[in-house]
Amino acid sequence: LNAAPERAPRQRVRFLPSPAPGGGGAVELVAASVPVLADHPLVRGPRFRKLKIGAGHRLDVKASGVFVLGIGHGNKLLSDLYNCHLTKVYTVGGLFGKATDDFSDTGNLIEKTTFDHITREKLERILAVIQGTNQKALLMYSNIDMKTQEAYELAVKGLIRPMGKSPPIITAIRCLQFALPEFQLEIHCLHETQQYLRKVVHEIGLELKSSAVCTQVRRTRDGVFTVDDALPRTQWNLQSIQEAMRNCQLKVETELAKTLA
Repeated sequence: LNAAPERAPRQRVRFLPSPAPGGGGAVELVAASVPVLADHPLVRGPRFRKLKIGAGHRLDVKASGVFVLGIGHGNKLLSDLYNCHLTKVYTVGGLFGKATDDFSDTGNLIEKTTFDHITREKLERILAVIQGTNQKALLMYSNIDMKTQEAYELAVKGLIRPMGKSPPIITAIRCLQFALPEFQLEIHCLHETQQYLRKVVHEIGLELKSSAVCTQVRRTRDGVFTVDDALPRTQWNLQSIQEAMRNCQLKVETELAKTLA
């Protein structure tokens, strides 16, 4: 912001002494427009000394993907979006055949197991069980009577979700890739942490009578924000950030109006 072109300094009318037309050393006062010295960078200093930036749903050091920040008034919008309890989507990679102390492939190795008996069909059956169990939890923590008109209207709008604190809930999970010993999942969830998702991979390995570690956690969507909205490090400049805020403004306003209304 401080490197951006500055506006012209304010002008002030001053009466300055000037030689009179007749000469002879006479002096008269002439009105002139001069810049206000208080606006000079050497007097004023940098225009921006601090900027309030708020972080949305955080990512730990082993995760990557969409990370939402709020600037200035955007901090209030971040709080409003947080109160909407929107779904986040992750791409999670896994590796069968070993277990570690922190459920990631970089942790300390605890054991190695066989995995040749695992098939994609067996994996997808486990995923269906996980999704069914979490659907029951979703309805329970949403505190909605499913036999009411209100429940029907919320279901049509896709707004059935806990509007308060709840344990992590997986709203959808499916297998994207399967090539032993590696696999990749897409997980839609609420109120999760990245460590919770790594633990899910570990538990899937146990359910398949093997073991598994998480190789990747990448957030591809955070509420209304997707990877297409994100700015890579090479575009962390004023112009790109301003354009990104303009492009996301309508989506944020629409979601807040739909959910918080």
